[in-house]
Amino acid sequence: MGGGAFDITPAEGGVLAPAGFTAAGVAAGIKKRPGALDVCVLDAGRPVPVAAVFTANTMAAPPVVVSRRAVSDGRLRAWVVNSGNANACTGQHGHTDAIAMAEDAAAALGCEAADVGVSSTGVIGVPMPMDRVRRGIAGAVGALGATSTHDRAAAEAIMTTDTFAKQAALTVEVDGSTYTVGGMAKGSGMIEPNMATMLAFITTDAPLTAEACDAALGSAVGATFNRITVDGDTSTNDMCALMASGAAGGGSIDPAHPHFAAIATTIARTCAELARMIVRDGEGATKLVEVTVCGAASEQEAETAARAIANSPLVKTALFGGDANWGRVAMALGNSGATVDPSRVEIVFAGIITCKGGTAVAFSEEAAAAALAHDQIEVKVDLHLGTGQATVLTCDLSYEYVRINGEYRT
Repeated sequence: MGGGAFDITPAEGGVLAPAGFTAAGVAAGIKKRPGALDVCVLDAGRPVPVAAVFTANTMAAPPVVVSRRAVSDGRLRAWVVNSGNANACTGQHGHTDAIAMAEDAAAALGCEAADVGVSSTGVIGVPMPMDRVRRGIAGAVGALGATSTHDRAAAEAIMTTDTFAKQAALTVEVDGSTYTVGGMAKGSGMIEPNMATMLAFITTDAPLTAEACDAALGSAVGATFNRITVDGDTSTNDMCALMASGAAGGGSIDPAHPHFAAIATTIARTCAELARMIVRDGEGATKLVEVTVCGAASEQEAETAARAIANSPLVKTALFGGDANWGRVAMALGNSGATVDPSRVEIVFAGIITCKGGTAVAFSEEAAAAALAHDQIEVKVDLHLGTGQATVLTCDLSYEYVRINGEYRT
């Protein structure tokens, strides 16, 4: 195959699918549920090229601050992650704890603290139980391995209200060379990436440079994690990182290398799989919903409109109830700030045209209810103004979402 042709195929596992990494997930007692895994360490064995994107929330948690600094030189050896406590809104003491997590992991791994990223997720405003966290870090470093069991345990240890571990892996072959990309993610509530709103760790054995990692991750995130929403809330803690071990061999790959496009595409598809899992696992969700806006004046305006529809509680509750209430879509569209000519708007619910030329179209309520009973639904809006198009993934809003978040701290 030439540099322009490549073949992407599924692979087993998650972050440990690519060679060059070890990981572990252990129970440290941070979570209330006995035996729940809540501390993870992901180790590349040495500092390797890295790129990361972080939450845009101005109340960013201490682990975000520490990790931004750690990845600023484009190299990192390991991540230490805890779930059950976000270490957010915890003041200077929280910063001290985040630094201590990096230092403890570094001491156990035999590296510099500056080469360790820190990530925390869970309840906001509660001091970290550092005695448990420290024991968890020591236990995780002592348990590092590269088996499927280690892979799964790492993915479980970063979960909070998630109902399943989110892992994905793909292999790409280009010009006789084979590269693998793997990843794990957590997230089911407080999801409105900007960037990001979840935790995601992507690995590859491709010999990418830090510049290539940054270019590939930035492009992937923009089209995947930044196009999902569960409840419109951007978290204080979240991040997405890419590490490249180079274990596949060969010379360094920068953005100008003929293999870069194939690897970047594989990274984007891995991120897309994880992003879809996050939305499908939205807190209390019963339906995965694709909101597509086409015919917009630009792609940016299409995304603005699609996101407004996807975030509307009224749209989301209608979808939960199986009600083709297209008026709520029209309302959200009009509030989005995107350019709209009401006389041109067309709205399609689950394949059924409900509005055309900005006015109602007769349709069978029974057929619409049957179509909306499926667990995967598409809402399409055509603005008939231009060529801009964007899709945002979301989910419905159910009674269970209210229960989960009403009881989150208790």
